[in-house]
Parts: sequence; structure tokens; C-alpha cells
Amino acid sequence: MTPTDLPIDQAIEEYLIALRVERGLSRNTIEAYQRDLGQYEGFLAGRDPSDELVAGFVSSLRREGMAGTTINRKVAAIRGLHRFLVTEDLSKDDPTALIDSPKRPDPFPKALTVEETIALMESTGSGSAADRRDRALLEFLYATGARVSEAVGLDMGNLDLTDKIVLVTGKGEKQRLVPLGRKAVEAMSDWLPDRLSLLKRNEPGDPVFLNMRGRRLSRQGMFNIVKKRADDAGIDQDKVSPHVLRHSAATHMVEAGADLRTVQEMLGHATISTTQVYTKVSSAHLMEIYVQAHPRSR
Repeated sequence: MTPTDLPIDQAIEEYLIALRVERGLSRNTIEAYQRDLGQYEGFLAGRDPSDELVAGFVSSLRREGMAGTTINRKVAAIRGLHRFLVTEDLSKDDPTALIDSPKRPDPFPKALTVEETIALMESTGSGSAADRRDRALLEFLYATGARVSEAVGLDMGNLDLTDKIVLVTGKGEKQRLVPLGRKAVEAMSDWLPDRLSLLKRNEPGDPVFLNMRGRRLSRQGMFNIVKKRADDAGIDQDKVSPHVLRHSAATHMVEAGADLRTVQEMLGHATISTTQVYTKVSSAHLMEIYVQAHPRSR
């Protein structure tokens, strides 16, 4: 078992923030997660999570005579935590992989279609500073596959629109160079004059993305923008989040023939195994490629 890079209390806090900001769960639901994960943290008592300890925790719940539905809920919370840590490159292992639990959902969201992605970008228009900011943000997220934290933390000193490249600072302060496509460069160039007029002089770090009060855009603000623009585009808000744009960028690149190592570098994944999820292309796309490529398909 490779321990998480974060202590378990910090890991839980990061997960709860993601549940609130990116999944929009209610306060009561977040508090339920917090209670269940707090009980798990107490059981660990400072030990690194492992499959043996997770199994021991579940066994202790059963010995207490806890209802099966309650145990399943707690296991689902723990599983969600560890899958989040793996997805965010905060852990290489999932100690819940061998633990029996209810059927679990795919930890990766469904990618938007290319047509939906274009509609999302075009929903912004360009009539106001907020429109131009939102277009720049959406194009940046889709062009780079950046995480929410990487986008909100982006400063002007790391952005080079002339050479069409950006230096992204990811988990553990690891940095990577990511190219910017033409559409992203155009949208960000349109936004920068508005940004300059809005920026508060005492705002630290010279952030690229601002709220309309001239301060660095927050995670919650970014989440709200993506949801609003999805609604404007006629796309179900539940289908769209900043992470869905990251997932869509990678999926569309792999479907178009990009190799996994390139996608791994772009996304900042620590291992190629995390990137391999994007090989699970849609059945329709698989059939299309099959018909085009297989000599006996026609």
C-alpha cells in the first residue's frame, strides 16, 4: 500500500470540498459524508489506509450490529474518498478495491460529445466582459484539460499567448507545459483587456481569471460559470462540470488518435494507468473506426 500524499484528515477535507463545489451536494449530504469519513479516520488512528484496515473497519461495523444499508453507505463514502484520491493523483492505490459493496458508479464522468462541447463554448457570446471571461475560461479548460485548482491558480506570468503555451502548476507544485489551441488563444486574447480593467491593484499573484469584482475567481465561482453556460447551451447541468471538460478533452484527443503518453503529459497524470481510462471510447466510435479500418468489415 502506498500511502496518500496527504494526511487522512486533509485528504477527507479535499474530498468534501470537491463534493460541495464540483458535485453541488447539499449541506446535509456533505455533513453525512463528514460523519461517516470522520468515523473512518478515527478507526485508522493515524495509520495509513490499507485494504486490511478498510476490511477491519467494515468488520467492526458489522460486529456493532449496524444495519446493512448504513454499512453500505459508509463503505460508499470511503470508496468515494479513495477513488477521488486516485483520480486526483493523490494516491496510487485504492484500498477499497477488494471490499464488497453495492454496485459502484463509474468514478469518471461521461464525456460531452464534440457537438455539445462546441455548443457550450458558443453559449457565451461576446457582449460583455463576463461573456468574454466565460468563453476564455471554457476554452482554456477544454484546450488544456486543466483541473479546477490549476485554472483558478493560473497567473499571467505563466501564460504565453504569443508562443501559445501555458505553464500549469498541478498537484504537489509539479509544473508542466501545455499547448494552447487557436480558439483558446483567441478567447483569452479577447478577455485580457477586460481583465486588466477589472483587476484590483492589491490582488496577489496577478491571476488570469477574475470575478466581476476584480478578485481571483474561486473554485465555486468557476463551477457556477460552467453550470450556467451549460444551461444557456441547453445541456443538462448535471452532465457538465469543470472536471467533465477535462475528461472530454482527453477523451476527444484519444478518439482522434492521440497517444496515451501525450495525453498523460497534458493532464499531469503521475502514472499511465490513470490515463488508460480514456481508451474506453464509446461503442459508436469503436464501430466507426472498425468499419473504416478492418479489411473484412464491409
